[in-house]
Amino acid sequence: MFVKTKAFSYLRTSGKGQVGNDGFPRQRETIRRYCKANRLEIVEEFSDEAVSGTTDGLDRAGLTDLFVALRANGVRTVVVENATRLARDLMVSEIILAEFRKEGVKVFSADGGIDLTLGNDDPTGKLIRQILGAVAEWEKCALVQKLRASRVRIRRAGGRCEGRKPYGQTEAEQQTLGTIRSLRREGKSYAKIAAQLNHAGIPARDGGKWHPTQITRILSRTAAKPQT
Repeated sequence: MFVKTKAFSYLRTSGKGQVGNDGFPRQRETIRRYCKANRLEIVEEFSDEAVSGTTDGLDRAGLTDLFVALRANGVRTVVVENATRLARDLMVSEIILAEFRKEGVKVFSADGGIDLTLGNDDPTGKLIRQILGAVAEWEKCALVQKLRASRVRIRRAGGRCEGRKPYGQTEAEQQTLGTIRSLRREGKSYAKIAAQLNHAGIPARDGGKWHPTQITRILSRTAAKPQT
């Protein structure tokens, strides 16, 4: 008996008229047939309704939730009906696929059986990937130089370089920290704590979603401190 590989599916409709028609049903059926033929098991579905294919993935609730789920468990396969369900704009598509590659996730197009994360020989796609890579490298180098210059200025002024202050500096962070500790004492996993905070609408320090690694880091840094 063959063991099925667990996977997530992602669906998107670009107009409100598609939501109630055959948009989602058609996509689900295409994905279902592909998974049956390739021994894949969809364990969770993520979707965005009436979202343009030119919209940045970071502005999509469904796609954002998909990335959160991928970082919280071992699923490393995503199935979409076709490449346009991720994005119609090539630049947006390459940015989204680059994020999947960073997570070590393969994205398959159900209507063609293509691994979209492998890229292709299209000259425009290649150029965009090269540009994105060059920009990322430049940003990394620029950040390192800025931090180094800042440290030098502080040392010359006789000051002290401090890292980012630990979580729990503000009253709001203290309340959230208390909630995290309470949930941990109840035996909740880091992933479940992150999911519960996100469900409750409690933002992380950067205003984004909570991830299990953040919970782990916060608890490890505050473990030796007295709880208030």
